[in-house]
Amino acid sequence: MDAAAAGLRRLALRASGPHPARVAIALPNSPEFAVAYFGVLRAGLVAVPVNPGYTARELRHVLSDSGAGALLSTGEVAAAVAPLRADLPELRHAYALGDNGGGSGAAEPFEALLAGGAGAPDGTAGTGGEDLAVLLYTSGTAGSPKGAMLSHRALLANHEQLAAVEPPIVGPDDIVLLAVPLFHSYGLNSGLGAVAYHGATGVLVERFDPADTLELIARRRVTVVVGVPPMYIAWSLLPDLAEAMATVRLAISGASPLDQAAAARFTAATRRPVSEGYGLTETAPVLTSTLSSPAPKRGSIGRPIPGVELRLVSAGGDELWRAGDVVPRHPDSDDDDDDEFMSSGTASPGTDPGEIVVRGANLFSGYWPDAREGPDEDGWWATGDVAYADADGDLFLVDRLGELVLVSGFNVYPTEVEQVLEAHEGVAEAAVLGIPHPYTGQTVKAYVVRAAGPAGAGVTVEALLRHCERNLARFKCPTAVEFVPELPHTATGKVRKVALRPRRARLTLLTRQGCHLCDDAREALARVADATGESWTEVDVDSDPEMQREYGDRVPVVLLDGREHGYWRVEEERLLRDLGR
Repeated sequence: MDAAAAGLRRLALRASGPHPARVAIALPNSPEFAVAYFGVLRAGLVAVPVNPGYTARELRHVLSDSGAGALLSTGEVAAAVAPLRADLPELRHAYALGDNGGGSGAAEPFEALLAGGAGAPDGTAGTGGEDLAVLLYTSGTAGSPKGAMLSHRALLANHEQLAAVEPPIVGPDDIVLLAVPLFHSYGLNSGLGAVAYHGATGVLVERFDPADTLELIARRRVTVVVGVPPMYIAWSLLPDLAEAMATVRLAISGASPLDQAAAARFTAATRRPVSEGYGLTETAPVLTSTLSSPAPKRGSIGRPIPGVELRLVSAGGDELWRAGDVVPRHPDSDDDDDDEFMSSGTASPGTDPGEIVVRGANLFSGYWPDAREGPDEDGWWATGDVAYADADGDLFLVDRLGELVLVSGFNVYPTEVEQVLEAHEGVAEAAVLGIPHPYTGQTVKAYVVRAAGPAGAGVTVEALLRHCERNLARFKCPTAVEFVPELPHTATGKVRKVALRPRRARLTLLTRQGCHLCDDAREALARVADATGESWTEVDVDSDPEMQREYGDRVPVVLLDGREHGYWRVEEERLLRDLGR
């Protein structure tokens, strides 16, 4: 780490305005990521973690917007960035692991950055407090990804806040599984950052495989698991779960809601609950945890962690809840705007649903480069998420104010996917939203209006999926495309996505491209749907590695209420019977 810091100082990267120079890090969960990340911070520079699976288009945006002066990456990323260098005048240095950009001279070897040694120690170049430490690009519901400006103060504050939770979440004797991607705020600060803060031991996992990670947990005697829902879903289905988790004292899930059936299976096997929490990139990231509650409740995100103030505010601006106190609704209130929060039909035994508004030392400074849309003058920041509090003060998420799609905890903003689809010559208009997915929580579905003329007439689902794969990271790509004659619009021309959102489908058909039986399966499921009035959805198993391994050789497969029902040709009659027909 000291050698990396010294090497970065020798580059004499140029600062811009009040902020130090930025260094982009596009590496997998590896020792080199830790060396690069802490080396950047020790050099007094700003780290910009980047998903190494990004396409050239996505890399261009982050590198250009951040004005990164150096890139530390895999060889694949370096090769993808090389043709873009003319459009990235600030990017003057690139270092890569492995083949250094496919032998193209796209980057110098990563080892060259370390070759000069640590040199004379000079602390952390005087940075800290409100100085910018990390620029993490996060997705909103519109426009391009924005860089959330996280100061040294914000990053350290979240560790101090979590350290006040009793019993301790992480201590110096713990061995922590680091399988969540380190370019994600949860993996970066709640995982790697927590290991460094407490002087614990981290076990890095570059690629998640359920069976392999269980073996690793047992072999390394892991005591704390920092995970995301797809990990727990996969683990809960394995027979040797209990034995592998014998040394684990705390299992934590974050980034998106955990399927309660999977949580119950995990707990039944290990006799250990999965603790859940809620947070955002902009909050470094943890805001609430079931570890702050006397006991976890099914579906709850817990209570605010120490040092975080949290309010629920109605659409009309009325405060509904603060610090565990339910604010009674005014009897004369007829604020129709509150219907926006109640549209999900979720019953609340405590407060009415309201937007989560937070204050704490862990909040970001605003979005790059001018700190726009940050906390207000009193330190409060509106998250855009809606929740209610029950009579005990435990919080339950209801919905998002925006249209953000969460795929395995990663943000997908519909506007970006829509822009990529509409760049195809065969597409006149597109609308994207999230639909339920049995493994990733949500997946991306696109509704597409064909363009007029031959280009539109000839466009196929497969062509659009390939187009998206060339321009988007895999988790952002649609797994379902539906052609429609037109999209519903409001009087102002905005697409009415609520009219597109189907009611929850009980039936799911698992398919994959090139499956010669899938057309017959679609026809069979359509007959079942016509006979029962049930809706159904289709999911490509190649959209998720775990689904691909489990179902890839057996498609088409039908799921009823998330459980495998069987091969369609044999089970169609039983399916009708189980649906009550």
